Amino acid sequence: MHGRGSSCCCSFDDYKLTTEWLLNQTNHRPKVAVICGSGLGLLADGATNKQTFRYQDIPNFPVSTVPGHEGCLVFGKIEDTSCVFMKGHFHLYEGYSLCQVTFPVRIFKLMGVESVLVTNASGGICPDFKVGDIMIIKDHINLPGFAGQHPLCGPNDERFGIRFPCMSDAYSKDLRTLALDVGSELGCSHFLRSGVYCMVSGPNFETIAEARMLLTLGCDSVGMSMVPEVTVAKHSGLRVLGLTLITNKVSLDYSREEKVNHDEVLEICKMRAELLQKLVTTLIGRCQLQSINRH
Repeated sequence: MHGRGSSCCCSFDDYKLTTEWLLNQTNHRPKVAVICGSGLGLLADGATNKQTFRYQDIPNFPVSTVPGHEGCLVFGKIEDTSCVFMKGHFHLYEGYSLCQVTFPVRIFKLMGVESVLVTNASGGICPDFKVGDIMIIKDHINLPGFAGQHPLCGPNDERFGIRFPCMSDAYSKDLRTLALDVGSELGCSHFLRSGVYCMVSGPNFETIAEARMLLTLGCDSVGMSMVPEVTVAKHSGLRVLGLTLITNKVSLDYSREEKVNHDEVLEICKMRAELLQKLVTTLIGRCQLQSINRH
């Protein structure tokens, strides 16, 4: 299952084997999973009592091939909350099947994770957004899903979730409110946004015509990841919070000369690194407290 380009459908035995291997290798029993997007692996730096596993050493795990994705699972604690951080995630454009892209999410579910915080870098479509803004995702548009590239296609495994899951509340309203409150406390309300994220398959950045279409559809930002993991997390009954860092302004104007590139994206991630880490660390402590109060 390590190979790319496979049209495999991961079996429950695959998920079980990987879960049991990890549970035997670590004493951590994570309640919160953080999926770190391009250049955002530093989000794990705030954790203590860390234990790290390289993707290539974990049975059945895919391997990251994109610059800015380190390719390891980090278990650790934030305050009293046991967490797991994915330093690097997987993309359709790398040649992986969607069951491989989303494989870790189901492992987290089987390990006892209750909440997933998904992060990535994206291009700002909303004219009001600025480079360096952090957008709390309130909803998404899954363009590959419209074309049949969907992680829930194929036989449904009831051990994870129902055949026809509702996606109108994919992003937890409680966690979004919490993120706004924490952002306000940290003094970053002026660049904390809320909006609709659109996933495209990549790997090319959008044409101007495509960007104008996405703006018309009501998208505020666009990226090449995250939605498959969110879909599978929601299907599995996990609470989801999505944060996307606006690393470039998507060109909507044929007269603009600037062109986006991946190195610039990673630079902006570095610029916001410390603040994002503080935001995520504070959120993790609070969201686990909120989860305890709900029980």
